[in-house]
Amino acid sequence: MRSIRVVLGQIKPRKGDVAWNAGAVRQALDPEADLVVLPETVLTGYFVEGAAREVALSREGLMDALGKPPAGCGCDVALGFYEKDDAGVYNSAAYLTPRGGRYHVVHVHRKLFLPTYGLFDEGRFVQPGREVRAFDTRFGRTGLLVCEDLWHSLPATVLALDGAELILCAAASPARGFAPSLGASTAAQPANLDEWDRAAARAAREHGVFVMVSQLVGSEGGKLFSGGSTAWGPGGDVLARGPLFAEGAAAVATRSGEVGRVRAREPFLADLRTALPDLRRSMDRAAEAGGVGEASGPGAFRGEPGPSAGEGEPPVRGGEPLVRGGEPLVRELEAGLAIDPALVETALLAFIEDEVVRRRGFARVVVGVSGGVDSAVSLVLACRALGPENVVGFRLPDAVSSVASLDHASLVLDACGVEARTLDVAGAVDGYLAAHEAEASALRRGNVAARIRAAVLFDQSAKLAALPLGTGNKSERLLGYFTWHADDAPPVNPLGDLFKTQVLTLARHLGVPDEIVSKPPSADLAPGVHDEDELGISYRRADPILLGLVRGHSPQALAAGGFAAADVEVVRRRLAGTHWKRRPPASAVLSNSSAESYLRPLDY
Repeated sequence: MRSIRVVLGQIKPRKGDVAWNAGAVRQALDPEADLVVLPETVLTGYFVEGAAREVALSREGLMDALGKPPAGCGCDVALGFYEKDDAGVYNSAAYLTPRGGRYHVVHVHRKLFLPTYGLFDEGRFVQPGREVRAFDTRFGRTGLLVCEDLWHSLPATVLALDGAELILCAAASPARGFAPSLGASTAAQPANLDEWDRAAARAAREHGVFVMVSQLVGSEGGKLFSGGSTAWGPGGDVLARGPLFAEGAAAVATRSGEVGRVRAREPFLADLRTALPDLRRSMDRAAEAGGVGEASGPGAFRGEPGPSAGEGEPPVRGGEPLVRGGEPLVRELEAGLAIDPALVETALLAFIEDEVVRRRGFARVVVGVSGGVDSAVSLVLACRALGPENVVGFRLPDAVSSVASLDHASLVLDACGVEARTLDVAGAVDGYLAAHEAEASALRRGNVAARIRAAVLFDQSAKLAALPLGTGNKSERLLGYFTWHADDAPPVNPLGDLFKTQVLTLARHLGVPDEIVSKPPSADLAPGVHDEDELGISYRRADPILLGLVRGHSPQALAAGGFAAADVEVVRRRLAGTHWKRRPPASAVLSNSSAESYLRPLDY
């Protein structure tokens, strides 16, 4: 491979708009580059769900979409797209080179590993590829992979054995994990990018190849792609990084002969070739055995599993219990709530700008400001993302609202310098209840007030051509501690995946006044009643238990692991009893073509 200049481009695609995205790709082509590498599904966006066939292109259609190379630009291009042929739809990456006034496809790789777990549902909408091989370009022998393909060792191994000296990976990895960095030398980035660093560095060093990973950027239905593209040398060293949560590019120059020098110094690939015949026989045997080795006795790991970890006696390794008195599990889950607030702020500012402006076409938002920490944090984030001139804050007091709540709402509104309005909803609430439900309980009154507040906020948003911005946190959502079709109604919510204790950490980082951060949380629907009074547990105690439950720990394991059994039961009962509040209304399904089966992303 000769020396070439590679540019990793990060683009925020418009969901499903192939023509616009193809134009953005053309704009990203660098006249000074030999090769531009662009992310997975850059022509459509990643989370297109059932629309995959609608936006997929044939190989000829891909060449037509890219059109002529821009004037003065003769670089090759590698990019991700949804591909279709008579057999189906694939998540593919293509390598193209300019020739005769248009781009021509040199090679197409179809993604082998389709994630269908957690927030991914890819295997439901596209088919897996069946082959991986290297190919020749004018710059040298190259390989293509798509996203999860690089996390498995075999695809990169096959490409290296097939002669590739450069591996290009088009990726779309949603940001996950915002814990503080482990050390001062560790770059602040989402934890999924830490995993990508490990996977790419390992593949580069093990095989002595250049590895280029181009990451998608932007928000799709609340899933944030963080960018952070990387280039890796054949010794496993990082050569360049793209920006986080922003469009941009990272450029790197490969050096001729570097692959050969590294492979001579560390002959891992040569050693692999020597061992390959024996490894192939071992792989064939393992594949035929289906994971059941000769030493596996009847029922071992099949049909008769032992107790799950945490059930019954603590699991034992080397004769010592993994959990002594439960304290390690408590520490683990409490530590799991730690966040890097500056990194979270960066992500959420990008989220608000993407979801409000780019996805939905609004310039302004309205925020209901209660005087509590959640609405204060959403307000501050909105001001920093959109500018205070594009944010309107509404105080919506009811007859039972406390004076302190109004004062605290005013405090944060004044600090942010936004337009503020006060609309008293007591008349509307009392008018309905006095005329029709004079004996309504305080709980019912609170729900009526919350739904009227939502109606007012949406009406004001229509008047102001602004989008309502949500303020509910993850703890409230998991505990079901919110009014259905009221607190959860705004279409964009920056706090929905932050536990209450994490919101407090973020609030302190953002400079929310201490009077708001330090006061006991309250829905302010009844005088002197706080969240802990109604929930029966504080957020400080509930959040690590919630984290444990959603991570798959059983209630018994949490109790054995050091949490108070009564606290675990309070949290378990609320979590298990409020699934319906986190789901859309159930419609009777009477056909194979119900509205629920017509799956399209909400931002499509």
